[in-house]
Amino acid sequence: GGTAPAVREADEPVRLDKWLWAARFFKTRALATEAIAGGQVEVGGRHVKPGRDLKLGDVVRVRLGPYVHVVSVLKLSGRRGPAAEALKLYEEDPVARAARERLREQHRLAAHAFAFGEGKPSKKERRALDEFRGRLNE
Repeated sequence: GGTAPAVREADEPVRLDKWLWAARFFKTRALATEAIAGGQVEVGGRHVKPGRDLKLGDVVRVRLGPYVHVVSVLKLSGRRGPAAEALKLYEEDPVARAARERLREQHRLAAHAFAFGEGKPSKKERRALDEFRGRLNE
């Protein structure tokens, strides 16, 4: 058998799951397929099947955890390359990027705001608590 072309011609469609994997939104095609089936991916504002062929200019919305990526398809590729190459496959919507970065910042600040205690109380502290609670119950 022959080898498939590395980068497809503009008129040759690529499956959505394969493109998401090539664009490095997901580590494996199986994960991409699972996310699409789970309704975390939309093309043109509608939920689609993993085998849906993408076209240049399609707007893809991908939810990864709390973050939403809205991108326009610039290139079609079914081959996964380096991250720098993957970035050339799409252009991100600036409004969606700004919203995602705000959310990331909020999460970062929330993580700092929540201070964990010193862990569980020592035996001495537990005895003091028990004694204190005992006095309350009298």
